[in-house]
Amino acid sequence: MTESDRKADLHFYLQSARDALLWKLEGLSEYDARRPLTPTGTNLLGLVKHVASVELGYLGDTFGRPSGEPLPWVEDGAEANADMWVTADESREQIVELYRRAWAHADATIDALALDTIGRVPWWPSDRNEVTLHHAVVRVVADTHRHAGHADIVRELVDGAVGMSKGNDSMPPGDSVWWENHRNRLERAAREADREADGNA
Repeated sequence: MTESDRKADLHFYLQSARDALLWKLEGLSEYDARRPLTPTGTNLLGLVKHVASVELGYLGDTFGRPSGEPLPWVEDGAEANADMWVTADESREQIVELYRRAWAHADATIDALALDTIGRVPWWPSDRNEVTLHHAVVRVVADTHRHAGHADIVRELVDGAVGMSKGNDSMPPGDSVWWENHRNRLERAAREADREADGNA
């Protein structure tokens, strides 16, 4: 396998996660795109803001290729967790376009450099901040897919929509009654397992 083939593999999986994240925003109101649905505030548009920042950092700054994008939410002194939510005056369009520019910048880095190129992660301790481009891309792929999984669950909680991409829900067939019965079956199994564990304690 050539280096070009390896890059193409990495890019395919990175782009599939990028596309999934943006697809999860489709058809939602401003409220539903931003509202927190876990105790730690996980929300769809915040996930996009976060992964855009991650790409610009690991696949830009780390390799001496700063994007020039202002990212006040990750600068020194920024409020904790500021990259994981979107303020009322930050539009959805701004965040989505930032993410698309982050893609372009990251892809340009991947195209320009060999996978064994060494970079330095500015926010890691200086005695262990060296990474190869290959490592950085794998890290970003893993992070983006992790957050795409979060987005799957958050979107399902918003309006019941599920799936990997438009036209590919990757779910077994079943109507709402089937899924309600399935969920109830899982609930019963969980309670039964819990009772058995208590009985064996």
